[in-house]
Amino acid sequence: MIASLAHGTTRIKNFSTSNDCAATRSCLAQLSVEIEPEGSDLVVHGRGAEGLRAPREPLDCGNSGTTMRLLAGILAGKNFSSTLTGDESLRSRPMERIIEPLKMMGANISSHEGRAPLVIQGRRPLRAINYELLVASAQVKSCILFAGLGANGRTEVTENETTRDHTERMLRWFGIPTEVKSGDREGSRVAAIEGPASFNARDVSIPGDISSAAYFIAAAALLEGSSLEISNVGLNPTRVLFLNQMQAVGFDTTIADELEECGEPVGAVRVQGRHSRPSSDSESLLTLRSAFVPQLIDELPLLAVVGSQIEGGIEIRDAAELRVKESDRIATTAQGLRAMGADVEEFEDGLRVSGPTRLRGAKIDPGGDHRMAMTFAVAGLIAKGETEIEDADCVAVSFPQFFDLLDSVVER
Repeated sequence: MIASLAHGTTRIKNFSTSNDCAATRSCLAQLSVEIEPEGSDLVVHGRGAEGLRAPREPLDCGNSGTTMRLLAGILAGKNFSSTLTGDESLRSRPMERIIEPLKMMGANISSHEGRAPLVIQGRRPLRAINYELLVASAQVKSCILFAGLGANGRTEVTENETTRDHTERMLRWFGIPTEVKSGDREGSRVAAIEGPASFNARDVSIPGDISSAAYFIAAAALLEGSSLEISNVGLNPTRVLFLNQMQAVGFDTTIADELEECGEPVGAVRVQGRHSRPSSDSESLLTLRSAFVPQLIDELPLLAVVGSQIEGGIEIRDAAELRVKESDRIATTAQGLRAMGADVEEFEDGLRVSGPTRLRGAKIDPGGDHRMAMTFAVAGLIAKGETEIEDADCVAVSFPQFFDLLDSVVER
């Protein structure tokens, strides 16, 4: 998206083959951005801030909340009308969280009771605003910052719980002045951008996604005798809490070969399939809540599976956001783990899983949710007996090669 707004040509290396990224490409093409695949690279011919053109048809974001929310920020600052829609799952997800700030900035947006389709009548220039996030969400923050590119003046977004900062880093990589500082409240953070912004293209190399790597890290850690190294993984400080939690409960995961590439820290993650009890109170419950949640939001169901294998188990709270993802991930995780023999207590904002439990194979319905399918594939590896995952092709949303890659690293 940033490359599309730049002047000149950007080569993106290691572009994902996921359906979500394909949806983004398709939407940008409908906005008259020329994008050419070259092997695993993608060449984007940027059109500059004024170069996007009104689409002839609704922009289909598929299953991608990131595509819809971030693109809404860009389109809010354009002098034409556009419609953002998606599949049934995406059309059920809350969008009022971006509609409110974009309206404050001057865009006219209509929706179906706060959900997609979103009809956006953009305005240029938008009004710069200072906005405090009501929900800890990197997507909402990024949406407002993208809108800020087309606003007059300084747009500030305050978050009271730290979320992913890939957008701020990528904006800086493209030479767009982006300030990040501590907020007035303890633990708060402010990201600010000055608009209107004009900037030039720059090549980008994308590191491996730590959230996708997490399934292989967990599988190797839980299967005794395993040894696995994953190279060129993104080690953004807002994303490595999963690794920290694995280490905290006694799993052998280490980081090596760290360097910075295109504004993002990357390196190798090494995992040994052995577990040692932490030196402090190993019988206590692992509790994840509050400030931990935004930085672990994609990995929480996987950590619930890990928690079923450790002394004391795991409790996840303050995670009601999981109920409005591609599926109700709290309910889907609880149902799946119960089917596999785990003792699970479900709360409105999370769940508690007892451990350690010898899981048994079961038939799992992931609710069409890519992350749930991958989570229970890991659970199936450590379970006794056969596990069948329905609609397993849903992993293509984020990781089409998941099962082939998993098959290639698991010894029979």
